[in-house]
Amino acid sequence: MEKQRSFSIKPTRLWLFSFTISFSLIFFIFFSIWVLNLPLSTRQETHLHFNTSTTTTTSVSLGLRSPFKIQTLSAFHRNYSATQFKKSVLVGTHFSRVENESQVSNISTFEGILEKESQPQSVAYTINSVKNSTIFGNRSTKSETVSGSFLIPTSKDLQIDSTNSSIPTKKQQKNVNITLSKKGEVSSDVVNVVNKKKICDITKGKWVFDDNYPLYTNATCPYIDEGFSCESNGRLDTNYMKWRWQPQDCDIPRFNATQMLERIRGKRLVFVGDSINRNQWESMLCLLRGAIKDPRKVYETRGRRITKEKGNYCFKFVDYQCTVEYYVTHFLVHEGKARIGSKRVQTLRIDTMDKGSSRWRGADILVFNTAHWWSHHKTKAGKNYYQERNQVHPRLDVSTAFEKALTTWASWIDRYVNPSKTQVFFRSSAPSHFSGGQWNTGGHCREASQPIPETYGGEYPEKNMIVEQIIGKMKTPVTFLNITGLSDYRIDGHPSIYGRKLGSSSRGQDCSHWCLPGVPDAWNEILYMHLESKRRKSLAN
Repeated sequence: MEKQRSFSIKPTRLWLFSFTISFSLIFFIFFSIWVLNLPLSTRQETHLHFNTSTTTTTSVSLGLRSPFKIQTLSAFHRNYSATQFKKSVLVGTHFSRVENESQVSNISTFEGILEKESQPQSVAYTINSVKNSTIFGNRSTKSETVSGSFLIPTSKDLQIDSTNSSIPTKKQQKNVNITLSKKGEVSSDVVNVVNKKKICDITKGKWVFDDNYPLYTNATCPYIDEGFSCESNGRLDTNYMKWRWQPQDCDIPRFNATQMLERIRGKRLVFVGDSINRNQWESMLCLLRGAIKDPRKVYETRGRRITKEKGNYCFKFVDYQCTVEYYVTHFLVHEGKARIGSKRVQTLRIDTMDKGSSRWRGADILVFNTAHWWSHHKTKAGKNYYQERNQVHPRLDVSTAFEKALTTWASWIDRYVNPSKTQVFFRSSAPSHFSGGQWNTGGHCREASQPIPETYGGEYPEKNMIVEQIIGKMKTPVTFLNITGLSDYRIDGHPSIYGRKLGSSSRGQDCSHWCLPGVPDAWNEILYMHLESKRRKSLAN
């Protein structure tokens, strides 16, 4: 009979087996505790939920990208319902560290654009996150930088279910509760909602003195022509350079030349219009040049020097392979001649685009204007001047002619501009400040050294209303840059007698154009704001 084997366990194997079982049990216990302590928001996808009074729920995703994984705040996974909201606000967010642990800092409006009545109004905000904050929950970590965009309702009837919420509320404040959770990898555990009473209107505000301005000087920018170079022409008062436009409900971002050049890398930025648009174009050249280390890498493609005589310019920024161009046209439509009886007279073809319009096609950003020349004697009189086809009107009201000309421009935009490629802007009329007469009858503005107090309110120009009406009917989206009101305060910003070298023959004061640096820099900061908002919106989508 075969001998039966005995069963035994060696001490070494018993120790190894016991250690393995114990270690596994301990690991499982700690892992379970860690998982249970995680906030729910880190285990689900990021969404913003707005529940209306009906059974319909609007959900907007907020996609944030970052190489850093973080744990989002537990307070964010609460659901908040909003009822009866009709409009929404586009919020472009930028999250960064702040020093105050008990509040969110630097909440500022980034843009306020009035859309068509059938569309929601939108505005973008800059939001800074908090470091080690206890406002939104009990979890705190260091915050990294992250950008994103989301929609919040702005209806006056907006309601909130804030049960057990740790988000602070204030009277007369629109509170929006949000479900936030992870989508991709996020670099901050603090995301906040902006509660605004109304959409920010950048046309309402005041000029504030700011020693951080100007953003360039006459010495650093060679692109300012004599007519706008007031300091070089002998103006000793330099305070006109240091005023910054401050809207009453928000902030306009400071112009960032490097970021602007990145926005137009490989593109064409084109200004089209009269000498006021040349004013803005020269300002843009000076602003952008501040980011270029080697001045030889910025040049006019045909070697032209900027003067009042030559009307078309194209400056290339080699490092960014982009161009910043200007094309002169007083009216946007064609200036020509027609025969009336035995005479050939100058006419304005209000049914035909300017002959240089083919040069504007294909641009990535177009900035138009016209208004200044429509106030001259010939256009205001309208006698044997406005032409449609072969007919020269014996008399035509200037407002009617202006509307017809802008309709011609709008039709050209809708026909030749591709909105998926080109962003179109139309800048409103810039005010003149002549006292004691007009530009050719002894008008002056020499005495002005301070902006007009913000209590001043001039009449809104009829031409602006016409432009807005026409833009509202167009198929192609056009952004109206309304700079009229804010510029109207700046009676001190004109060249006056400093539009030419002191001692040169004087033919009157210039109270229409603007000194550089000066007011047109604010126009370009608003343009930059719109472009940045457009970029943020496209990234969010």
